[in-house]
Parts: sequence; C-alpha cells; structure tokens
Amino acid sequence: MVRPALEVADIFRTHGPAWRTKQSGHLSLGQLKVMSAIEQCRTAALGGHALRCNACGHEEISYNSCRNRHCPKCQARAAQRWLEARQADLLPVEYYHVVFTLPEPISAIAYTNKAVIYRLLFDMAAETLTTIAADPKHLGAQIGATLVLHTWGSALTHHPHVHGIVPGGGISPDGKRWVTCRRGFFLPVRVLSRLFRRRFIEELEKLYRAGQLQFFGEHEPLADAGAFGRWLVPLRRCEWVVYAKRPFAGPEAVLAYLSRYTHRVAISNRRLVAMDEHGVSFRWKDYRAKGGTRHKTMTLAADEFMRRFLLHVLPTGFHRIRHYGLLANAGRQQNLARARTLLDVPRPEPVDNESAVTPSPTFVCRCCGSAMLVVEIIMRRQPIRAPP
Repeated sequence: MVRPALEVADIFRTHGPAWRTKQSGHLSLGQLKVMSAIEQCRTAALGGHALRCNACGHEEISYNSCRNRHCPKCQARAAQRWLEARQADLLPVEYYHVVFTLPEPISAIAYTNKAVIYRLLFDMAAETLTTIAADPKHLGAQIGATLVLHTWGSALTHHPHVHGIVPGGGISPDGKRWVTCRRGFFLPVRVLSRLFRRRFIEELEKLYRAGQLQFFGEHEPLADAGAFGRWLVPLRRCEWVVYAKRPFAGPEAVLAYLSRYTHRVAISNRRLVAMDEHGVSFRWKDYRAKGGTRHKTMTLAADEFMRRFLLHVLPTGFHRIRHYGLLANAGRQQNLARARTLLDVPRPEPVDNESAVTPSPTFVCRCCGSAMLVVEIIMRRQPIRAPP
C-alpha cells in the first residue's frame, strides 16, 4: 500500500507538542493518549520486525501499529476482521440503511455528556425501529439492527448520528413465519422521526432529573430546571432528521458498505491535501450544495484542525457498534437459525480449519510478491517515567 503524502500523524508530530503546551489542562487524558498513539504509530517508538524475502533477498523493517481505534492507519485490518465475523450473519433479504441524527442544540450539550447522550442515541434509535416494526399497522414483526455511531460531519464538526443497517423483514410474533416488508420500502420515516423525538426527549428529561447531565460555559444556565424546560420547548416542535436510503443490492453490497462505515474515523489520510504556513487543507463534502459544487477544499489552522479531530475521541470502553433485536448478542445465533429456517435457506457451512485454504502471508515482498519472514524483533522504546 502506498503511503499518503500527508497523514494526520504528520500534523500531530509537527504541531502537537506546542499545541499540547498551549492547551495544558484543557485536554482530557483520552485525547492526550490518542495524540500520542497516532504520533508513534508505525515508528521505531513502538518496535517492529526486521523482514527478509527468501526469494529475492529483499530486506526491510516494518514498525508496529498503535491499534488505537481513532487512528486513520489502524482501521483497515480491524474492519476486515469484524466483517469476516459478521459475514455468517447475513440473510438473503433486502437490507436498508437508516440514519438517526440529533438536532444541533442537543449535539452541543452531547460533547460534555458523551457517554450518557451517545448511549441514549443508540437506545432510542433501536427502540424506535423495533417499536414501529412490531406495530401491525406497519410490519408486525420482530426485526434486528446493527447501529454504528458517527460523531462527525464532513468538515470535522461535532455531528452525532447513528447509521442503522436493518434486514428488510422480521419474525412474526408467533415465531412461525418471516414477514417481508414491501419491496423498496422499509418503514415510514415521518413516523420514525416523531417517535424518536418524543422518546429521546422523555429519556433526556429523566437523565436531567437524575442529575446525570453536566453543563458548562454558555450552557451552564441549563442547570436550572426552569431554563432546561424552556430550552426543550423548541426541540419538541422542530423536525428531527431521520431518513432511510434505498435498499442495498444484495448481501455483498452490505458487506462493502459496512467495510467503509464500521471502523471509519473522523477523517482519513486520503482526504488530506496539504500542510503549509496557511494551515491544513483537506477535502470535504458540502451536503447543502448540489452537483459538482458539493466537493470542496477547506483550510484550517493546524490548531483548529487538531481541536476538531479530537472532538471525536470516544469515552474509554464505549462501544460504537451495537446490535439490537434479532441481532443482539445474547440470542443472535438462535434468532438467525430461526430466520433461515423460516426463509428456507441453508445455514452457512462451518469453516473446517484442516481443509481451509492456506492463509495469505502477513508480510509480502514488494519486489517479487513472495512471503517475507521475520528475522529479528525490534523492541519498543521504554517510555520515560517520572520519579515516584
């Protein structure tokens, strides 16, 4: 794989030290860890391997990855492993893509309440889908959904939303038949939007009364119950964006889509254009524009670029891919087996390790394409520790 001319790591290595000093006391431990991991990724600091090709004698050094989930360079293999594990879960039905987005005022307070509000976004989106699908007026079936959290817009702004991948049908309440949705139509988005808005606000009020929300800066007045109630009034009336895209063209298309979305980070190295005295330039998509004017280039000061990138660091241990309904981890295998029986399709054959094809080598020679062998382990540098 050809290394991009500019990487997020280059920006952090060049401007990160001065910016960390300037922002001392304002960056969380999680953000500092992400910066450090990206700066050290695939460098001698993390150690690596000395490799040799027995076919042509080519030698090279491969440094270790940081494996941080926010690092643009470390997601490809993680995504591939996840997809291989999920491939057996696909059913031979239409799959739909549904997106639930939070309004801007709630997005603003979500930044200082990430774990609480992101979790609520997941739960209310899943509850909305399963509730409307179970209604006999719509589908009348128990469905499954895989939800993926994205917290960014194309310009790296804070824009929390979840992408839902949903099979086009479900198991009837009596468990005796598979109910298929109307071809090309899953569930009415207006109904989804109304229920999502009502349930999210109800649960948000419960979190407020339980003292689980924190307010800072311009939002500090919302700590007063009266002010919070008045703040909610326009949110009960405005439109909440929920939309469904057209169905995928078969299970293969679902996998291709998931590979682009499940392990995506705020910005990929491929979108970076330049870093110079003017700042950092990158490509972005303006969804308000139409046609050829949608794709644009934006230049931000390096400090602002790093600030926006670190807006999207998730709380430690927070899962950004979750499964609900038929696909919930607790009963996934039994539910999928039942669905395949109702659809009259065979179960996927288990992989026989003895007869499996020989796996591709981890390291491949760039000169002749042969497998490269590890001839030496390069130990990682010991971090400098302060005296006790």
